[in-house]
Amino acid sequence: MAVSQELLDILVCPKCKGELRLNDEKTGLICDACKLLYEIREDIPVMLIDEAKPINP
Repeated sequence: MAVSQELLDILVCPKCKGELRLNDEKTGLICDACKLLYEIREDIPVMLIDEAKPINP
């Protein structure tokens, strides 16, 4: 079971409160403003700033 679209519509970046988008592999949420990837583990987005991974521009 994947993350529901309803949940994706209300989630925002915990750091900047900006929009998130699903990455191409559907394994994480990307904040383009902060350049961070929030992983999705067992269909649950991990929305902790300390666990976010930096992405290359």
